[in-house]
Amino acid sequence: MRYLLFSCLTVLILLVGCQQGTKNAGDSATAVEVIETAPEILVFTKTEGYRHKAIEKGVRTLQELSKANSFSVTQTENSNDFNKDNLSQYSLVIFLSTTLDVLNEEQQQSFTQYINQGGNYMGVHAATDTEYDWPWYGKLVGAYFMSHPEQQEATINVVDRAHASTSHLGETWIHFDEWYNFKELNPDVKVLMQLDESSYSGGENGDFHPIAWYHEYEGGRSFYTGLGHTEEAYDDPDFQKHLLGGIFYCLGRDK
Repeated sequence: MRYLLFSCLTVLILLVGCQQGTKNAGDSATAVEVIETAPEILVFTKTEGYRHKAIEKGVRTLQELSKANSFSVTQTENSNDFNKDNLSQYSLVIFLSTTLDVLNEEQQQSFTQYINQGGNYMGVHAATDTEYDWPWYGKLVGAYFMSHPEQQEATINVVDRAHASTSHLGETWIHFDEWYNFKELNPDVKVLMQLDESSYSGGENGDFHPIAWYHEYEGGRSFYTGLGHTEEAYDDPDFQKHLLGGIFYCLGRDK
């Protein structure tokens, strides 16, 4: 009788243990699944012209944002990373103040294919000062850099507050930065913010001076912000939310 009772208790303990083990294994599998499906973002910082001091601060800011928002960030300055196999790992490629000719023809073809197959692009500040001889890229980023005055404070008119990158802002935003004038603006982009040229000196785009925009382009999503010249900009919570919203748009998390 004692043996029978002991045997029953042993079986009961084993069953409970198995159930608990199954639960823990399931939890672990779920955790692994979350980690494996977290979007990978490639941050490209190669420069062949002027190099912005704020690049490193920008990368650190993106890395910090990634920790609380379920994506991961890899930085590279190696243009050889622009090949089909490597790019296929990433849900988004960010050009963070790249300058001039940063990709050769083969790398350009790989990046074009990446976008055509549903990859996404985000440009920050000097990303418009990049690849002037590659019209496809000019349309992707949305415009090319033309000139800029001295760094100064300006008033930004937020014309679309429904977008993930601007929903935290009021109708205007006063910000200190280096304000780009643009040429060859892609008419298909959807403007998010415009500069009020009466609020600062040196503007050359007139009454229509976009400074942030987005659009869908040849299979992928594209977002650009002209802000981000200074290191101090990356300490601004509003700018951090602006960047994060741009990332969310590109990753399709804006819905």
